[in-house]
Amino acid sequence: MGVPALVMLAVGLWGLDRGGMWRDEAVSLQVARRTVPQIWRLLHGVDAVHGLYYLLMHAVLAVRADEVVLRLPSVCAAAVTAGLVAALGARLVRPRVGLWAGLLYAVSPMAGHYAQEGRSYALVAAGATLATLLFVRAVQGGSWPAYGAVLGLTCWLHEFAVLLLLAHAVSLALARAGARVWRGWGCAAGAVVVSLLPMVWVSRSQAAQVAWLRRPTAGVAEGLLRAFVGPGEVVFPVCLVLVGVAVVGVAGRRGELTCAGVGVSLALVPPGVLMLVSQVSPLYVDRYVLYALSGAPLVVAAGAEWVAGAVGLLWAARRRGSHPPSRSALVTLVGVLAVTLAFLHQLPLLRADRTPASRADDLGAVSRVVARETEAGDAVLYLPVSARNVALGYPGAFRKTRDVALGAGAAESGTLYGIEAGPGEVRRRVGRLTRVWVVGDRNLFAGRWAPRSPTERAELAVLAQDFVPRAQFVRDGTVVRLYVRRISRSAPDGRTGPRTPPPTAPPRPARS
Repeated sequence: MGVPALVMLAVGLWGLDRGGMWRDEAVSLQVARRTVPQIWRLLHGVDAVHGLYYLLMHAVLAVRADEVVLRLPSVCAAAVTAGLVAALGARLVRPRVGLWAGLLYAVSPMAGHYAQEGRSYALVAAGATLATLLFVRAVQGGSWPAYGAVLGLTCWLHEFAVLLLLAHAVSLALARAGARVWRGWGCAAGAVVVSLLPMVWVSRSQAAQVAWLRRPTAGVAEGLLRAFVGPGEVVFPVCLVLVGVAVVGVAGRRGELTCAGVGVSLALVPPGVLMLVSQVSPLYVDRYVLYALSGAPLVVAAGAEWVAGAVGLLWAARRRGSHPPSRSALVTLVGVLAVTLAFLHQLPLLRADRTPASRADDLGAVSRVVARETEAGDAVLYLPVSARNVALGYPGAFRKTRDVALGAGAAESGTLYGIEAGPGEVRRRVGRLTRVWVVGDRNLFAGRWAPRSPTERAELAVLAQDFVPRAQFVRDGTVVRLYVRRISRSAPDGRTGPRTPPPTAPPRPARS
């Protein structure tokens, strides 16, 4: 257990400071910095599914509130998960299978990605893997209450972890478990479901948060398979063959769990069920089922053990039953060497993942533009309101600016991004300005979508009517644009003529 955990810890700490957060991490940081009553108020309207994580991170960030500390719990959780995967392999087969499985998890690019994410998913994976280990122990004569308690807590970190119950049910079916085992598991599963009902009730009213999701396609399923088994061009086919070998022994003797049976159920059932449900009501994102990744290394390692056993039998047949006394150690080292080669093959993917470009956006880069370009007292608008996330995540960069559209702050209003003033009030405020910065969505400026909020439409209208762009900076999908007021020219008869931009101040080109 120790070796995979240390390897995962090293991989997680490598390049942990990317120099910027993406939008979801910024939400984690700005929410966790609120007081407990403010977090509690927020959860009544939005993000209830992440409530336990926010409260946990509130305690962590009390030590130091920055993006590196924000990611440290995920790094530690990923290291724990790698150790638990090793414990599963050792318990279900033998120690070397556990070592291989744990190392395979530690070098997986997907595990490394979420180990450096300031969100709850790595913690959910650790809880789910611990619950699976307790499940195996319970089937072998251990305690069902401990299993139920850990899985229940994990589901409160993210409710989709409840799909782990279905994976464990499939494992029991493959093992042809007896009635006593089914009864113990059923009682624990019932307790988990009942404990989760309040979360389900609240989160159903907040379903609009995932309205942006789309139905997963066959290509999405293939992408998840590659992420689980190994995305490298050489690693993927080799591991896929080992998976095929392991699946042959997916069902063991009656009442006995197998490594392949537990691993296949864990890797396939939660993603498969969520994808099927998402054909009717889209809910699938790969990070929601990150915990299922723990099953894939178990299956690959089980396949490798079967191959090693077959080679050993051939060796014994050729040598008439004799074999070198160090064969077991040699086989273990060969497996470790194979995992090392897989790590080196996937090293470019891991290295690229430690750059801001590996995330959907880089709010750190946006904040640096604002800090460099704005002047004391400059006004700022955010289009849409969610663009205010960068100011909430990096308040220092916006300290000298004025948020002219804000009606009530995010923490005070119990919202993620605050509440803006009404359209008339915003028009009046902006009408007094001679220049204003806009931090906005690139697709909005490109005309690919239009805001629904009356306030946001009023902001766009007054900008188009009374202002012209002077400078623009683009960072990923975010635009930082300076607008200056149009200058009115007087007609020869003294009447005010058309308002036109100053001829000596053309817009500066966009810089990316």
